[in-house]
Amino acid sequence: MASHGTARYTGPETIEALTADREKMWHGFTAATTGGVIFMIVLLIAMAVFLL
Repeated sequence: MASHGTARYTGPETIEALTADREKMWHGFTAATTGGVIFMIVLLIAMAVFLL
């Protein structure tokens, strides 16, 4: 049988590393949300132009 290691991910070591990790995640989320909103606006404008 395969043996599994006992090492576990415990998260960032310091509060600064935790803050940096959460900030990186938040910036990625807001960038994806902004990109999605912009894409939907462009799509709706294109539909209005080409379908009318």
